[in-house]
Amino acid sequence: MNIIETKTAGAQAPADLAGVVLLAPDADPLALPLEGVTRVELQFPKFTDGRAFSQALLLRRRRGFRGDIRATGDVLVDQLVQMERSGFSSAVLRADQDVAHAKRQVERYPAFYQGDVLESRPLFARFV
Repeated sequence: MNIIETKTAGAQAPADLAGVVLLAPDADPLALPLEGVTRVELQFPKFTDGRAFSQALLLRRRRGFRGDIRATGDVLVDQLVQMERSGFSSAVLRADQDVAHAKRQVERYPAFYQGDVLESRPLFARFV
């Protein structure tokens, strides 16, 4: 997962935003036209609002979206592992979050027993 500091996230030129779609938390990702889209930014208005997890999962599994799905808004280090398992490929951390700690958190768990968006087979089935 690509982890981005808040202070560097807004440093993109307008030309860099071509192909980027900002999806509101209450929007239906199944209705989103994806032609020419390279990145979908999903908003976490507060850390207790988990709708973006469902949106990311729907974009990856049902829509087959292969581009960047980026978490923005109130993104905490504690959410990163679940974000990655749900289909997010990058996240812009809230300003008070430590990027070094975030990278350690993501690297802490090399595998999971259950399947997820990254690997649909459970751990036991990967060795059969």
